[in-house]
Amino acid sequence: MPMDLNDVIDFLHAAARSVGAEVTSPWFYLQFGLILAAAGIAFAADAGTRARVDMTSFAMGWPLPLRHFGRVLVSSASTAVFAVLVIAARVAMYHSTWPSRSYLLVMAAKLALAWLVIRLVTSVIRNAFIVKLVSLSAWIVAALSIIGQLDPAINALDSVSIVLGGLRLTPLLLIEFGALLIAALWLTNIASNFAESRINSSTDLTPSIQVLLVKMIRMGLMVLAITIAMGAVGINLSALAVFSGAVGVGIGIGLQKIVANFISGIILLADKSVKPGDLVTIGDSTGRISAMKTRYISVAAGDGREFLIPNEDLVTQKVVNWTYTDKNTLVKVNFGTNYDADPKLVCTLAADIAASAKRAIKGKTPTCILTEFAEAGMKFSLTFWIADPDGMDNVKSDVMLALWETFKREGIRVPYPVREIRIRGGALPVETTVEVSN
Repeated sequence: MPMDLNDVIDFLHAAARSVGAEVTSPWFYLQFGLILAAAGIAFAADAGTRARVDMTSFAMGWPLPLRHFGRVLVSSASTAVFAVLVIAARVAMYHSTWPSRSYLLVMAAKLALAWLVIRLVTSVIRNAFIVKLVSLSAWIVAALSIIGQLDPAINALDSVSIVLGGLRLTPLLLIEFGALLIAALWLTNIASNFAESRINSSTDLTPSIQVLLVKMIRMGLMVLAITIAMGAVGINLSALAVFSGAVGVGIGIGLQKIVANFISGIILLADKSVKPGDLVTIGDSTGRISAMKTRYISVAAGDGREFLIPNEDLVTQKVVNWTYTDKNTLVKVNFGTNYDADPKLVCTLAADIAASAKRAIKGKTPTCILTEFAEAGMKFSLTFWIADPDGMDNVKSDVMLALWETFKREGIRVPYPVREIRIRGGALPVETTVEVSN
């Protein structure tokens, strides 16, 4: 039965009177002193244990479950020592005086043991925040049960309610829903990670299909977890229909970019325009796609930087995919010579140099053409194919260095600008300095 405000006030008054009566008893101070002494010894023992035990090498030869259990137990040494000391004090008082005079020691021992058990159980969870949240929540429930106030606390949390669209919301309902949702999401995360490992190990699926399947499984399991949690606490999904309009407005105004990026990510995975491992150029950013997330893709530039580009930009902007259908890439090298050189010889030498490049495709003959008779000399364009666009600038640099060495050996000069100054109708003053830039 839910409690009204008068019941809550009466409960608080009764609790205050009970605490006041206990504080006046000398046995209370004896028990409190023993608990403080046990806490001090426990903290000292914990500090000594941490100083002498190397957690990285502790129990390395043990089986994995025992090693994990041992490390958690060592990290909770203060709680274990405190529980042992309090239990010993309780046994001593039990045999020396009335059992009712050691009730505080019993509660302290039970609370310590409850925290130790909770710490051992939650050690299997990897997320540190979830571990703290679950541990604290479970210990509060255990503490209320130990002191006999769990049912009154439940009734108090269920007595305050707000009715929205036929749905009665109470603090107890929200706490139950949050606990079940965390447990359901934790289980779905384990299931989705297992499915992801199996999908990624399959050689019959392309990288884009693998990412798409993983995202669909994660979203489906997340929706399933939320539905199960809501059904378990008795929330009728039809009662939430009143919020659909507000949610739609919120998505349209505040979450439109997030939704747009999510939908764009699904489109990119479905049409396979880009996929993990592709070399792309988006604006001024060039690199390989290292990951495709729900909201963005990660492009590794190769120099330690990673560009996080929203999925919407890949759908709405121009994207150069160097490896979309074929990884073969045409490399173009522009250079020039003076007019004293034989253009046919220049083209022959350049084509031979490109053909001898390490990464040049042997089945495709390089091409060198004369493109312009410029003011400073003749301009040529050398083109050849390489099997992969990655590191294209290094290939161009190697070919241009080889051209330079070959031209020096053959006596072919590369043109450079020359400025000539002529003075008419007089001479320059002696102190005037004329700079000629070459």
